[in-house]
Amino acid sequence: MIDPIALRSLVAVERHGSVGAAAASLDYTPSAVSQQIKRLEAQTGVALLERQGRGVLLTEAGRTLTESARDLLAEMERLESRVLGASGDAVGTLRLATFATAYRGIVVRAIGRLRTAAPEVVLRPDEIDPWDAVDAVASGSHDLALVHNWEPLPLAIPDHLEVRHLGRDRADVLVHRDHPLAGRTTVTVHDVADERWVSVAPGSICHQWLQKMCSDVGRSPRIAHVALEFATHVALVGQGEAIALVPRLGRGPLPSDVVAVPIVDPVSERTVSLVWRRTMTDRPALGAAVEALAAEGSRDLA
Repeated sequence: MIDPIALRSLVAVERHGSVGAAAASLDYTPSAVSQQIKRLEAQTGVALLERQGRGVLLTEAGRTLTESARDLLAEMERLESRVLGASGDAVGTLRLATFATAYRGIVVRAIGRLRTAAPEVVLRPDEIDPWDAVDAVASGSHDLALVHNWEPLPLAIPDHLEVRHLGRDRADVLVHRDHPLAGRTTVTVHDVADERWVSVAPGSICHQWLQKMCSDVGRSPRIAHVALEFATHVALVGQGEAIALVPRLGRGPLPSDVVAVPIVDPVSERTVSLVWRRTMTDRPALGAAVEALAAEGSRDLA
């Protein structure tokens, strides 16, 4: 009989293009993935992988097998969820993909809430950018994801994923207390379009929103600094090096030399949502995690 764990490894190799990347996505060792695929080749009697440079490609037989394997694995996950749902036992480990500010602002508290409500459910968070987080859930490497998207930038959600919107998180423009805009009650994009900015890395959702916000008035933001963490943005603003657009979720108290000014034209607002595979909906552990995350999200989201 074909081993479903080995099938999952083969599907991961097809998706990620190498044994090492597949192993990382599944939280296995590369050796374990290689052994599983060799076992699968022994069971089927055909070669499933072929080397190409430093990576691997699936053979025609491998591609044929993965086409059916996806449906089979999804049906097995659905069946497992129904069985666990019938038992009513909330047990198991769930891999959560989350963005950094939600990790600080929602996930940390949700872990404590979950420990009280469902002590046999373990939540294992990983910081992953929303686009990659959706892909991680869709491919099966993670069980659920906490994601965001800036309106009106789209975040494509595959049809086999469920979505639960938790609320909206607003961002403010942060300026030094001596900045001319520090005394304003609100600002517009016209007020800040020519300022020196600190931004997250190009290609991220937050960077794309800053680019779109400025391009809508015919400007390009002047990026003076790039930093992954918003805490670094706050520190740079505190030194008068730049201004920043920083979400309120997970931001924490600002230092005395940094002032937050709401931006109203356009309102910088992002939607925060949970996504998971529809085949896991009946699983009690997933339901417990979703409720804990939603409850903590409601404290900080509009």
